[in-house]
Amino acid sequence: MNKISEEMIALGSTRSVIRELFEFGKVRAAQVGAENVFDFSIGNPSVPPPAIVTETALDLLQNSDPVALHGYTSAQGDASVRAAIAGDLTARFGMAYSADELYLTVGAAAALCCAFKALTCPGDEFVVLAPYFPEYKVFIESVGAKMTVVPAQPADFQIDFDALDRVIGPNTKGVVVNSPNNPSGVVYSPETCKKLADLLRAKSAQFGHTVWLISDEPYREIVYGNTQVSWLPSLYRDTLVCYSYSKSLSLPGERLGYVLVPSASPDAERLYAAVAGAGRALGYVCAPSLFQRIAAKCVGCTADLTVYAKNRALLLEAFAAYGYPCVAPEGAFYLFPRTLEEDDLAFCERAKEFDLLLVPGSGFGCPGHMRISYCVPTERILRSLPAFEKLAKRYH
Repeated sequence: MNKISEEMIALGSTRSVIRELFEFGKVRAAQVGAENVFDFSIGNPSVPPPAIVTETALDLLQNSDPVALHGYTSAQGDASVRAAIAGDLTARFGMAYSADELYLTVGAAAALCCAFKALTCPGDEFVVLAPYFPEYKVFIESVGAKMTVVPAQPADFQIDFDALDRVIGPNTKGVVVNSPNNPSGVVYSPETCKKLADLLRAKSAQFGHTVWLISDEPYREIVYGNTQVSWLPSLYRDTLVCYSYSKSLSLPGERLGYVLVPSASPDAERLYAAVAGAGRALGYVCAPSLFQRIAAKCVGCTADLTVYAKNRALLLEAFAAYGYPCVAPEGAFYLFPRTLEEDDLAFCERAKEFDLLLVPGSGFGCPGHMRISYCVPTERILRSLPAFEKLAKRYH
């Protein structure tokens, strides 16, 4: 038998828990009807993209030179597209950015992989904060680094700074944050972000090298009420921002994002070269040309986010009545309630008896919880409430 990477075979032979549930839901829908399956497994927006996306696509397809439109751009992305995005960031966050600080990628996953690959040297580790997106482990370990987890603070899901202080060591290359957070929906407060920046400056000085901050921000625009999402490069100089248009513009299948390498860092020029080199090494060059150009025309736009606010309110009200303890999310489109028994895997398996597809919190480094993705049609929320109530009655 030929030798093939056992590590890659293992990754390719098993889906993530989220994807497994998503596929199970499709099978179950064929058995009992899609309207009878309440699939809350995956963060796949049900809200259509804003009209400007379709209008821009049609205009480009009908009025552009097709050879140029569908041809290769520069490896790091078309310069005019990067300039448009940089201009939007400058206007929104009050810090001057240029095209040369942006590397366009195939979604946030590629952005994160490029960032980890660019930074990693032998022996490095990255710190992530529970609850965290499960694929971080795959991304980090695939570049030869180690992932270290800071346990969650379930009372509010802000950062446990005592725990973070203990785990940052001489081999820590960076800390990964995700706010608004997947899976909790929590947004780190301005106080939390300032304290984080202060800690990383102190640790960088203590160990004699930069502890980088990698900010994973695909949900930046999805917030509720008067919640403000801190712009971390304004608080901590050595920040890489990884972004995706999948959620803000409802374009998850088009795979477009970027890495921002702010020029304020003394290592910015070398780090940008390393990000570009990582894109080359991983094959993440020349992000989809058509959607690069669409993004340039849609800077500052979002899909209709009011649907998520409505779904959030419906679920929070129902869960309060049914007895599901839950920290109210301030952003993203996920709830992360406690499960009604300690074993979250057993609880989510029992939920399938009511055709409720819920993701166990253990996969996010936070057992005893479940993730509910409410970026679904409101009708599904309304139809699911009796099932959630029946499930709760099994325990109460």
